[in-house]
Amino acid sequence: MANTLVYLLDGKIYINLTNRCTNNCIFCLRKDKDDVCGQNLWLDDENYPIEDVFAQFDNCCQFHHSLVENKHPEVVFCGYGEPMIKLDELKQTAKHIKSLYPEAKLRVNTNGHANFIHKRNVVPELKGLIDEFSVSLNAPTEDEYNELSQPKFPQAYEEMKKFIKACYDENVEVVASVVDGYKGRRLDIEACEKVASELGAKLRVREWIVNGY
Repeated sequence: MANTLVYLLDGKIYINLTNRCTNNCIFCLRKDKDDVCGQNLWLDDENYPIEDVFAQFDNCCQFHHSLVENKHPEVVFCGYGEPMIKLDELKQTAKHIKSLYPEAKLRVNTNGHANFIHKRNVVPELKGLIDEFSVSLNAPTEDEYNELSQPKFPQAYEEMKKFIKACYDENVEVVASVVDGYKGRRLDIEACEKVASELGAKLRVREWIVNGY
């Protein structure tokens, strides 16, 4: 089975760079199913050439003209893993897309651990390539974050918050996201909004989808 590195959802083009992640969120879609709208996102091999991503993106645009007919396609780096783990591949893909569609809007859905992973502030490297970061805040407190996100290293909550602040400091659009309603569980949305606001971000609340996409 070939790797699915590019897939479609809700009229947007999604890029699935990796299955690796520094969180193991209890509400993650991949815990319950292997696909998004019938598109299997488990990769057979993570050592693929970057040209495979380019080719799948280009083929997607070729066969789905409506997504790019106005030259403003929406592209989201989000799959069954943390896309910023593959930072070089993400940057190369973003440059490829921007070379074809300079007005494309590129978003990265991330857990905000990239600076910890790469041991430097990577936000300046992505300025001008990525138009928006959607960072998984997940909870208003570290204890609840650890319960919901199951991070694989200590201080993950603080690292995530520092990443949001780094985006704000670089004047890159950033949104903090939470998943509400997991198995009937409700978050303190007002407290989440306060945390996001203090970091310079807006809050996006996503309702948990029982059966996924």
